[in-house]
Amino acid sequence: MFVPCGDAAPSLAGFTLLVPAVSVGNVGQLAMDLIISTLNMSKIGYFYTDCLVPMAGNNPYATSEDNSTELSINTEVYSLPSKKLAALQLRSVFIKYKSKSFCEKLLSWVAGSGFAQVVVLASSHSYQRDDLQLRSTPFRYLLTPAMQENVQNKINSLNWQEMEKTPCLPEMSDSGYCTRIPGGGITKALYDESCSKEIQMAVLLKFVSEGDNIPDALGLVEYLNEWLQIIQPQSDNPTASTLPWKIPSSWKLLFGSGLPPALF
Repeated sequence: MFVPCGDAAPSLAGFTLLVPAVSVGNVGQLAMDLIISTLNMSKIGYFYTDCLVPMAGNNPYATSEDNSTELSINTEVYSLPSKKLAALQLRSVFIKYKSKSFCEKLLSWVAGSGFAQVVVLASSHSYQRDDLQLRSTPFRYLLTPAMQENVQNKINSLNWQEMEKTPCLPEMSDSGYCTRIPGGGITKALYDESCSKEIQMAVLLKFVSEGDNIPDALGLVEYLNEWLQIIQPQSDNPTASTLPWKIPSSWKLLFGSGLPPALF
């Protein structure tokens, strides 16, 4: 359930909710870090759940000594009322057999809060692409039937590619076709549950490999920005990459604290 930071829960009716999937390379979570940091979104509460491994740490978006020691936990909610945008950041993995329960609780909150739409940022194993996917863009999207009515024309104008359906059982030629997102974590379960509950949801994902996934996160937020226009270019030069994404301070330790000088 949602637990507000203040005494009263803020109204989120009509907002767009951004949610990361805990998926290969943690690309969705890194992308969410970029969005929250760049837009300087305010923390409005927590999504209390027993479905994720507990964790606590310092403020990942600290800008000074004064706010660096603010406590952060495994599920936090941020908002930017001026853009009617909310973001749920996940910072730990799911407890075994709890992911389905989390999807149900999350979508119950989405419906009860009156969110206009949900956008899931995710990733999938690049090594499991088929020949067609290898020859095309690494980005894909999925829309629930309820979402298609409102945004399909806009998506078509962007010339995006929908996630292809593949054989449900690759070893059997007559097994039928279904949507598979290998390495996508809860993405498929969340999408299927949203379809059945008639929730407006879009899934944006990128095929990636484990490693330094910062470029993948930057690519995914720019893919999202083509549609939602959450930030604007700083220059009119169409050849320049001028989207001002702000790297959060916590990324300084993304790969650890470096080698101790005493080793040398």
